[in-house]
Amino acid sequence: MHVLANPARFLKIARSATAWLLWPGLVLAIVGIAAGLFLTPPDYLQGETVRILYIHVPSAWLGMGGWTGIAAASVAQLVWRHPLAGVAGRAIAPAGAVFAAICLATGSIWGRPTWGTWWEWDGRLTSMLILLFLYLGYIALASAERERGGDGRMAALFGVVGAVNLPIIHYSVLWWRTLHQGQSISVAQGSSIAPELLWPLPLTMLGFTALFAAVVLMRMRAELARQKVEARLRRSTAE
Repeated sequence: MHVLANPARFLKIARSATAWLLWPGLVLAIVGIAAGLFLTPPDYLQGETVRILYIHVPSAWLGMGGWTGIAAASVAQLVWRHPLAGVAGRAIAPAGAVFAAICLATGSIWGRPTWGTWWEWDGRLTSMLILLFLYLGYIALASAERERGGDGRMAALFGVVGAVNLPIIHYSVLWWRTLHQGQSISVAQGSSIAPELLWPLPLTMLGFTALFAAVVLMRMRAELARQKVEARLRRSTAE
C-alpha cells in the first residue's frame, strides 16, 4: 500500500492495469452471460428464471465487496493517513452502489415467480437495501466534505461503521427464518448448484470483478487529474 502512496507512481501502474482489467473483464462477462442464457439448461424447479443468477450473484458479491474496499480504504485513511485512501473510497462508492442496486433489482425480478412477490421484508433483502442506503449516504457525506475542504475523516468513520452491516447480510439467512435461500456455494461444503448450471458463474464473477476494478481505477485517475487541475488553478490565482 505504501508503495502506491505516491500519486505519480500509482498513476503509472493504474494506466496499464485499467486496460488489462477492462477488456478481459468485458470478454469474460459477455461470454459468461451468453453461456448462461443459451448454453445451460433450465432448472428443474425454477425453470428459465434461474438464469438471473449469472448477474444477481456477481452483483451481490460486488455490492458487499465494494463496501469492504471502502472500509479498508477508510482504515488506511484514519490510521496511516494514506494519501490515496480517500480517493479510493470515493471512487469505489458509486460502483458499489450500482452493483448493490442491480442485486436488489435482479433479486426482485427473480423473487416474483419464485416467491410470488416482488419484495418481502426478508433479512437478506432488507440488509442489502440498507447497504444501498449506506452507499448513498457515504457518497453524499464524502461529496459534502470535499466541497467544504474537509479531510474526509467523517466519511472514513462512516465507512468503517457501515461495515457492521456486511456480516449481517452474510449470516442473515442463518440467523432468521427467511424466504431467501441459504448459501449455495461455500469453501467448506462446495456448491449445491448443479454443475451444468454452475460453470458460467465463475466467468461472470471474474468478469464483473475485473470491470469493477477497472471502473474504480478510472475514477481514481479522474479524481487525481481533477485535484491536479485545481492545484494549478490555486497556484495561478495566488500569483
